[in-house]
Amino acid sequence: MSTPLPNAPLPNVPAGPFYQRDRSWHPPAFTPDYKTSVLRSPKYALLSLNGTLSEMTGPVFGHDQIGPLDNDLILNYAHGGVPIGPRIIVHGRVLDEDARPVSGALVEFWQANAGGRYRHKKESYLAPLDPNFGGCGRAITDADGRYVFRTVKPGPYPWPNGVNDWRPAHIHFSIFGHAFAQRLITQMYFEGDPMIWQCPIVMGIPSRGAVEQLVAALDREAALPMDLMAYKFDIVLRGRRSTLFENRREGN
Repeated sequence: MSTPLPNAPLPNVPAGPFYQRDRSWHPPAFTPDYKTSVLRSPKYALLSLNGTLSEMTGPVFGHDQIGPLDNDLILNYAHGGVPIGPRIIVHGRVLDEDARPVSGALVEFWQANAGGRYRHKKESYLAPLDPNFGGCGRAITDADGRYVFRTVKPGPYPWPNGVNDWRPAHIHFSIFGHAFAQRLITQMYFEGDPMIWQCPIVMGIPSRGAVEQLVAALDREAALPMDLMAYKFDIVLRGRRSTLFENRREGN
């Protein structure tokens, strides 16, 4: 049984400035313990540019191509069986910074299987592939900004960063809001996992509160008895400024 949401049409959102991103909340680009950031991080100071009209108004992609099983990772790649691993529901709301629901947002998600292995050609971990699990899906938020999908809980896996570094269990998210400026790519972790606080990627985030915002809470109320446990993960996108400070065009 899948858990579909009704497709919500994109509202007519007027153009306008967005909140400035808080750089102290996000991880710095240069984080030496996360080794690939050393070469990928900028070498010069960042420049502040005004948002363009296209960045503030769109376009967005894929909203008219959602299939009936796209938000059901338990069934959307199954070949005569079901995936191995604990079955879970992940649900939540997509909101802007003013706590308003973002309806019609495209939420994409991808993950490793229960053994910690991704289904792609360059995967190097020795854990087996699951023939009934593809590991990706998508959904459209409804009028209240809600999304939901079914999957199996992913496993942790080693990665070639330090001598014995492991990624905690996580699910990747990509969200297209109402404009390019609302695009967000992030990761969701699971409540109670001690490996979260041992991960060099997570530890690159300067604020513990920001890390905790990436941890999905166990939600017994949304669980399906004798079948699926549930986790709740709300996502906050940038909001729109109602006031333009005359000496700071980008806002506060």
